[in-house]
Amino acid sequence: MEKNLKGGYYFRCYVAIALALFLCTACGHRAGGQDGVVYKIYYVNNDETKIVEREYVSETSDRALIFDELLEQLSVIAERMDYQTPLSGEISLTGHSLDKGLLTLDFDESYKTLRGTREILVRASIVRTFTQIPGVERVAFTVKGEQLTDASGAAVGVMSADNFIENAGNEINAYEKVDLKLYFASETGDSLVEENRRNVVYNSNISLEKLVMEKLVAGPESSDVYPTINPATKIVSVNVKDGTCYVDLSSEFLSQPYNVASEVTIYSITNSLVELPNVNRVQISVNGATNLSYRENVSLNNVFERNLDILVPAIP
Repeated sequence: MEKNLKGGYYFRCYVAIALALFLCTACGHRAGGQDGVVYKIYYVNNDETKIVEREYVSETSDRALIFDELLEQLSVIAERMDYQTPLSGEISLTGHSLDKGLLTLDFDESYKTLRGTREILVRASIVRTFTQIPGVERVAFTVKGEQLTDASGAAVGVMSADNFIENAGNEINAYEKVDLKLYFASETGDSLVEENRRNVVYNSNISLEKLVMEKLVAGPESSDVYPTINPATKIVSVNVKDGTCYVDLSSEFLSQPYNVASEVTIYSITNSLVELPNVNRVQISVNGATNLSYRENVSLNNVFERNLDILVPAIP
């Protein structure tokens, strides 16, 4: 009899514990919101100085449905108007496609009305939101099927969430990261050596073409390669039109303090710029003039194309 009473007691204890665990689990789901996957939706604050995030719970695992849900969240105007939604009517997304991890978003012409910091914040909000979708690693923007370009006409290119740098205040600065392939002189000064730079941080208000020129003038980072351009050279302007990059430099460019062949300097510039996807050729001028020669043996009237014959193996 005593044994049966003890058995009943232990059974009741087991049931009570199981019920308590069940209730705790149920309460946990309610406290944390409904079941599903939590995504962060990124918006622009009203002062247009940073992005803010809000949580959204999706109950689907279907990638297409997740995209539609996040797109809707980016389009819904906040009830309290305490932030701006990136796609609330000012710009319109007209199409999208996903291929090998690259999500391409096509916008209508109205996207070009975005300027400066606001455009960067809108872009950051969209990229950070959509790269949370399983299988989406990078995002590219197009406008009516054409690559999105910045104020200088340079292609913005493919982006990931890491392209947008945050400071301690959660503000998105006008800075991005890019990998560059630059060409500097070999030790003998008669050939070029490739120097790869990873995650170069730059102000996105300047074009990548100007960034390349700034890095070339500043000189190499590796001790195994050597500068090609007079460091006193000023970059007057850099523009791209129809695949040709027009580089205008100050007169200091014409003087060469280094023991470097003329062609090495010219193709240091040309080969480095042609690494950019929107550049096929380079035209170099000095204070706007092309009817002169660089060190008396290279006419700047020429339009230069990539020269692979002048390369030696890259520095590991």
